[in-house]
Amino acid sequence: MAIALISLATACNSSKPADGADTSMTMSDTAAMDAMDTTSMHTQEGVMVGGALMVPTKNIVENAVESKDHTTLVAAVKAAGLAETLSGKGPFTVFAPTNEAFGKLPAGTVDKLLKPEMKKDLAGVLTYHVVAGAYKAADLKDGLELTTVQGQKIKFTDKGGQWYVNDAKITITDAVSSNGVTHVIDAVLMPKK
Repeated sequence: MAIALISLATACNSSKPADGADTSMTMSDTAAMDAMDTTSMHTQEGVMVGGALMVPTKNIVENAVESKDHTTLVAAVKAAGLAETLSGKGPFTVFAPTNEAFGKLPAGTVDKLLKPEMKKDLAGVLTYHVVAGAYKAADLKDGLELTTVQGQKIKFTDKGGQWYVNDAKITITDAVSSNGVTHVIDAVLMPKK
């Protein structure tokens, strides 16, 4: 961009049209152009989650890795061997529990699930948070049930304008990624055994 501006400024300053009009750019003109270009280049639509902008140019996992509120979820996804799947084509809808949500589980639950011998159980819990297809908040209806990748259903409830999936409150909606949508939830969804 800087080279293009220098070339443009040089071209404008190097010649005058035959009618003698001054077409040179001043420093304030180039600074204004530079500010406009920088703003348009760095503004990207997205949803703030855990101090990071979730953007549609990244996949679900790439976005989740940026969120300081989802380090436990990211570690669990990696331990379960699901990072590659959730980075795939999709589309997926993910209900992403925060670190605080994992902290609400009985003491030792997360540590136990992260053990290598618990990989299958961990994958079952995590895939219970994933639905095939891209469902935005506008697609939810009170009483709607969707089948998760794990195989069991989750149910949506509208409680006075606040959406819940099972008993977990959806706190942030519609974090769109290149391969789906993520909704942040305040509790871990546990499938029935």
